[in-house]
Amino acid sequence: MSDLRPFVAGLPKAELHVHHVGSASPRIVADLAARHPDSKVPADPEALREFFTFTDFAHFIEVYLAVVDVIRTPKDVRHLTYEVARDMARQNIRYAELTVTPFSSTRRGIPEAAFMEAIEDARKAAESELGVVLRWCFDIPGEAGLESAEETVRLALEHRPEGLVSFGLGGPEIGVPRPQFKPYFDRAIEAGLHSVPHAGETTGPETIWDALTDLRAERIGHGTSATQDPKLLAHLAERQIPLEVCPTSNIATRAVATLDEHPIKEMVAAGCLVTINSDDPPMFGSDLNNEYVVAARLLDLDERGVAELAKNAVRASFLDEAGKARLSAEIDAYTSDWLARR
Repeated sequence: MSDLRPFVAGLPKAELHVHHVGSASPRIVADLAARHPDSKVPADPEALREFFTFTDFAHFIEVYLAVVDVIRTPKDVRHLTYEVARDMARQNIRYAELTVTPFSSTRRGIPEAAFMEAIEDARKAAESELGVVLRWCFDIPGEAGLESAEETVRLALEHRPEGLVSFGLGGPEIGVPRPQFKPYFDRAIEAGLHSVPHAGETTGPETIWDALTDLRAERIGHGTSATQDPKLLAHLAERQIPLEVCPTSNIATRAVATLDEHPIKEMVAAGCLVTINSDDPPMFGSDLNNEYVVAARLLDLDERGVAELAKNAVRASFLDEAGKARLSAEIDAYTSDWLARR
């Protein structure tokens, strides 16, 4: 198989499962840590790489929350958001639905209105200056319990920013059953937000069923364990409920033992709508370009196959129909031009 990295690097892309804080590169985190020298996070980028080495999912959450602690002011929020968009632009990401956890910032004292103003100011600047269209998914940090669910849905509805399109649920799955969050998802859905919870990453397929039944999930974050239940896999394929697959993340958090054992091949073989995402890319030593190269190897894809995978993300996105048509056409034009020059 030819080296697909140059093709992937220039390919226009959309990303649907990527976290706001988790997208902070060592460069960005070092900037933020230097502003707050009392934090646990090292300001040296080399030391940060060691800091971002995880033993398991629980350790990942611990490190993630330490990074959250260096985001203490609206200026920090704005800097993080814009710089994440800058890193996306370098990868030719044209559209991203960024998962934001406002509860983590507002409970640390950042005023609610100032937080919303900071992300929106960065979003508008990213689109006009970098050509990256950002939309928000506000998610409940599951480890913080129902208090965080109530606060997240309140923030989403009372301070609804222009870029907000969806409502999610992240954090640990073990010991955090999905059905308890039903009332909060019901309120978000009634307000017009899309439902995109994490499910089946570190737990079994029953968690995915709960997300579909109780939370009315329109997409599934991860869905790694779906292949353990043939009935579920058939249901996802028949309904074309998109799966937000994050291969390197699943290895880093020990959700999957090795890349060669990743269930993405079974998902595609069953006819599921699979999208490729990076989750918390710098923390896992990856980026979206790398995830596409990994997926291409696992699925034995050529350039056209990779382009179709990129179009899956556009199809599964909450971008308007005109925007979807434009981005899909851009992917097609890029691919045709690339193959004509080869």
